[in-house]
Amino acid sequence: MLPVLFLKRSVKVICMLLCCIVLSLSPALAAKSRLQEIIDRGVLRVGTTGDWHPMTMRDPATNFYKGFDIDITTELAKDLGVTVEYVSADWRTLVSGVVTDKYDITGSASLNMQRAKVAGYSKPYFYLAFVPVVHSNNLNQFRRWQDFNSSYVKVAATAGTVQAMIMKELFPDAQHQTVAAGSTPYNELLSKRATMTLTSNIEAASLASRYPKLKVAKVAGMQRPTPIAMLIPNDEQVWINYVNHWITLKQTQGFFDRIAKKWGIAHLDKR
Repeated sequence: MLPVLFLKRSVKVICMLLCCIVLSLSPALAAKSRLQEIIDRGVLRVGTTGDWHPMTMRDPATNFYKGFDIDITTELAKDLGVTVEYVSADWRTLVSGVVTDKYDITGSASLNMQRAKVAGYSKPYFYLAFVPVVHSNNLNQFRRWQDFNSSYVKVAATAGTVQAMIMKELFPDAQHQTVAAGSTPYNELLSKRATMTLTSNIEAASLASRYPKLKVAKVAGMQRPTPIAMLIPNDEQVWINYVNHWITLKQTQGFFDRIAKKWGIAHLDKR
């Protein structure tokens, strides 16, 4: 009898422990995923800077956004069956906006391991590399990448951007000039307060029409080929999975290539 009684008591204790575990986990299990929250809300909140041509461009007069990123995220919202709301962001606070729930996702951002420490990324859907931009008056002064790594060269970058990090690494001997959000390094070049800035091959394609005085320096090759993706809260795996599946489907259907062609973007394919 004792073994039977002991077994019954053991089973009872185990059942009580299992009930306690289930009850302790129930709040987490009951919590909605970000995906379900977006569907229930009926709105996809997208953080975007509005200052990266031709990816995201904001008209200050109308607060209207357009560009590659805008077409991409509008399509994502459509396939979710919700509307899209663009939340103004800047590069310095782009990651914190994801972490603090100001928006559900961002537009395109370069993959960077400092950002990846605190925020998640979707799978990449495009690739870029960086080229140096100078005032047309200085076009013939720089023939090699090393020419920019000099104490007399002033390199300008917007605070919080990947370009700012790369220029410190590539040109440690140059003078580094940080441009606050709301302005652009191109203004510094046009006014000749800076000698050079880095931009992606994506943005370089539209520079000539926007700023005739600015030119891509005639140096060999591009620096730091980098995938771009959307920033997502890193603890929202259901939402990350959905976005990644969506990207895979759209890549298969040629969607990203069509939108890139629409905006005249040169795709540096590293797949």
